[in-house]
Amino acid sequence: MNIVFAGTPEFAAASLEALLDAGHDIRLVLTQPDRPAGRGLKPQPSAVKRLAQARNRDVLQPATLNETAVQEAIAAARPQALVVAAYGLILPPALLRLPQRGCLNVHASLLPRWRGAAPIQRALLAGDTQTGITIMQMDEGLDTGAILLQEPVVIAADDTAGTLHDKLAALGARLIVRALEASPLPQLQDASRVTYAARITKGDAEIDWGRTAQEIERQVRAFDPAPGAQSRLDGVVLKIWRARSGPATAAAPGTVCAAAADGIVVACGTGTLRILELQRAGGRRLPAQAFLSGFRLARGASFGTKHG
Repeated sequence: MNIVFAGTPEFAAASLEALLDAGHDIRLVLTQPDRPAGRGLKPQPSAVKRLAQARNRDVLQPATLNETAVQEAIAAARPQALVVAAYGLILPPALLRLPQRGCLNVHASLLPRWRGAAPIQRALLAGDTQTGITIMQMDEGLDTGAILLQEPVVIAADDTAGTLHDKLAALGARLIVRALEASPLPQLQDASRVTYAARITKGDAEIDWGRTAQEIERQVRAFDPAPGAQSRLDGVVLKIWRARSGPATAAAPGTVCAAAADGIVVACGTGTLRILELQRAGGRRLPAQAFLSGFRLARGASFGTKHG
């Protein structure tokens, strides 16, 4: 099938590779403009661009899809379908109407739950026990289109945003190929079950020790590998990468109850959090034992609250 593909990060690259391997004719690949990254902040190509170039596909990197010249370039590819996965730009109505098979989106949740920009992180933060992939027929709304295919994924107790991303990327790649082969009948979303996955902000990563230990543990997992759940201790910003909730204590939230090789135990609003892996600004991620060998931490010290 003649396809125009639109996507940017690794999540999208998995679907592009699956479509290419399945023999589809990817006439044109759309991806975001190169962005500064790394220590030198030099412009870096997206994962989708790197794959497309390696597979000798034409790449277009518009800053917007609203320009006539961009829409004409896409139309010239004569796509039967336009496949979108984590692209980052809104498709205007003219492009939604262009392909005969329409525009299909690979979305990392079981719609209508977690419409929006950060479905993986929001599912973890909410304590969901499962998520999944939805292949959706796109319309002009925010993830409001009819469902073509869905498949669930269990969220394991130790899943992070990184591990869950990889599971969903692989599943999305399989499902988009299946959707194009099978032409499933679209099913309308249940509007009564809609939730929204708002974009992650810097403030979301700050730990409020007044919350329950279970909530903070989920926050740690939701923001691994980025941006990292963080808190201050004696003015030092620490990122917490791995932690487990534990039994309650009488200490005030944020108080260090123990600091040993098996973890740093911190009081929460309800329960305690045992920090197993953490990082100072500019340093490396370290297990608690290695961290404590270079950072003096006394029992009774206190992590700052979110608003402290």
